[in-house]
Order: sequence, then structure tokens, then C-alpha cells
Amino acid sequence: MKVHIIGGGYVGLVSAACFSELGHEVHLIEIDRAKVDTINRGIPPIYEPGLEELLKKHIGRNLSASSDYQNIGHSECTFICVGTPPALDGSADLNYIRNAAQSIGSALKDGRTSHTVVVKSTVPPGTTGTIVAPSVLEASERRDGSITFAMNPEFLREGWAVEDFFHPDRIVIGCSDGIACKRVRALYDRIDAPVIATGLHAAEMIKYVSNAFLATKISFSNEIGNICKRLGIDVYEVMKGVGLDTRISPHFLNAGAGFGGSCFPKDVSALISLAESIGEDPRILKSVMEVNESQALRMITVLESRIGNLCGKQVAVLGLAFKDNTDDVRDSRAIPVIEALVGRGAVVRAFDPLARHAMAKIFPDISYYNSAEGALTGADACLVMTEWPEFSQLDHEFDRMASRVIIEGRRILTCDGKEGICW
Repeated sequence: MKVHIIGGGYVGLVSAACFSELGHEVHLIEIDRAKVDTINRGIPPIYEPGLEELLKKHIGRNLSASSDYQNIGHSECTFICVGTPPALDGSADLNYIRNAAQSIGSALKDGRTSHTVVVKSTVPPGTTGTIVAPSVLEASERRDGSITFAMNPEFLREGWAVEDFFHPDRIVIGCSDGIACKRVRALYDRIDAPVIATGLHAAEMIKYVSNAFLATKISFSNEIGNICKRLGIDVYEVMKGVGLDTRISPHFLNAGAGFGGSCFPKDVSALISLAESIGEDPRILKSVMEVNESQALRMITVLESRIGNLCGKQVAVLGLAFKDNTDDVRDSRAIPVIEALVGRGAVVRAFDPLARHAMAKIFPDISYYNSAEGALTGADACLVMTEWPEFSQLDHEFDRMASRVIIEGRRILTCDGKEGICW
């Protein structure tokens, strides 16, 4: 098929590269011209394993990027993959969605062939039917049924996105009619996975509920971890036993410093806002966020109990990305920890294999190092915030510290003398 994808961010770029690998002719539309130039050189503006190889393989062949909507009418499908950042009240900001829908409609105005507009961005239930469809139809002036609509949420884990695209747990397609469902389903013909066909509203809700439930498992595990630490129990032993129950599963039961990234925090907040707007009080979801907000700061509490007043103390922070295998620092749990350290007058010595430059935009005045060993040398304490596999190999590097106080927010270290945030 000929496919257009609106938005060259994480979801849009990965989807474009992977659809190209499936044999489709893909044109990516991105308003940032510098990003367009980078993509057209086969260089991804984000780090994601396997992505650069796909770009270099397909760019200039069946994959291209531009800032021009003009040729949308020549394709069969257009995917909306723009951001839905949180507004001040926690709800999803849908301005990018509206703008994309209007631009798509304008580009389809003089067309006559059938076209399916697919929303892949995470949006509140009702968005595709009440915002996207009316905006496209009004701008296109086509109300003959030749433009159809679908919702196809993404379930891509950063660091595993390419793998997840080709080997998903399920493919969810919400449709306004059979034509849209058949067309979107055909895009995934070469992928072996269950296909769930639903209405538009249900597909939109599935994405929110999936992320909210996973976030709930994390906050629940962290709360249990806090209790276990007071009782002298290893929460990882507990959750290993719990996770073997097939009704629960072991996934997302690892206690630690909490969740971050581009999805969980904003999606849970958006679902809370949605619930409140219809008169519901989502108490469990509110607690999920409250636990997550306070969890990372327990690192500071443990640290102060070990070395006292932090003013003037040299503290190494290993790991800045919200998780390993990515350079994404959005809602990283390292952010509130660094804020607290700086606020208490500590000298922060930071290292991350990939996320240094991204974090420097938030904290330009702390010290960044090119290695864990450099950050640890002379430090009074160390906080491990990200589960980078290479951190598990650290051992003698900790001997370079002024005092060997090691606190980890992710259970990754194998050396002696470390202490966990809740174990």
C-alpha cells in the first residue's frame, strides 16, 4: 500500500520504518525540516535499536520524509502519530491532533479516491469520532463516505520498539466501518499476531487501560517493597512467588524508583482527568500517581540517613534515561532525584550511556561524565537510577569513591555493599 504517516517522533518514525520493511510505500510528514533532512540521510534523530538499519535500508527506496501534505490524496491510508502531551490539568492536549486532521482534510479536498485516516496517537475515547473525523471531513468537503476512519493504538516499548512492531501481543483496530478495518488489517498481513477488531471508542480506551494497569502494577509493587523493607523481607523474592500465579504474571512487578517515560505518567493522568470530567473519582489511579511521585524521593531519604546533610556532598547519579536502551529522559525518575539533590546543595556527578545530552537541557549546571568510573571517583555516595545492563558489571569502580555508599533504585547491581530503595 501507499501510506502517509504524520509525525516523525518516536511512534511515527518507528512505524514508518517498520511499514517500509513490510513492503509498503511510506511517506513520513514532519514539520521540523531539520529532522526531515536527518531522516532522509538515514540517520534517526532518536536512539532505538534496529531503527537506523531499517532507515538506511529503505530511505530513498520505499521510504521518504518531507514537510509537505500535498500528496496525501495519492495514498490509501494516512496515520496520525503526533504527540498528545499533558495539559496543565493533566488532560491530553489534542491541539496537534486537530491540526493534523485539518491538514489531512485540506490535502484530500480535491481527491476522489477512497482514503482511510488512522489515529495511532494515544487519545481519549471519542477523539477519533468527535474531533478527527469532523475536522477531516469539514476541511476536505467530502461527505460521500469515501473517507473512512480507524483507531490503531501502538504498544511499542522504548528500547524494544522494532521488535514489538514485528512481534506484537495483539493488533487492535477500531473502525468506523468495514472498509477501514479491512484496509488497516491488510497493512499487517505479514505479521503473525491476534487481531482485535473493535469500535473506535473501545480501541482508544484499550490503550489507556493497558498503560494504566501496568502503571498500577508498578506502584503496587513499590508500595509492597516499602513495606517489605521495613520488615526485612526481600521484595524480589516475594514478587517472584506472586508472579508465578498465572492470573498475575511476573511482568511489571519489579519494585524500584517508579515509572517514567512518554506514556505511563501522561496516560494515567489523562485517564484520571477523563474520569473526573464525567463525574467519576478514580481513587486507585490517583493513588498510583501519588505513590509514583513519592517513590523516587525515597532515594533521598535513604541517602540522608546514610551520609547526613547533603550540602556540599558529592553524589554520583548513574542513569538518566527513564529506562535502559533509550536516550529518552521524559519523566525520568532521575529528574526529581536530581532536583532534590541540587535543592539540598549537593554536587551532582551524572553519567548515562545515551541520555547525557537530553538531560543537560534540563540540568545544564550539573557535572556530566563520560564513564561511570569518572562519575564515581571521589563521590561521597552513588544513586543508581536506570537499569543499564553495564551497571551490573560495576565493582572495583566503586572503590574510587570517597565513601562506599551505594543506593540503587533499580535492582541491577551485583557488587557487595549496595542497598536498594525498597529492598
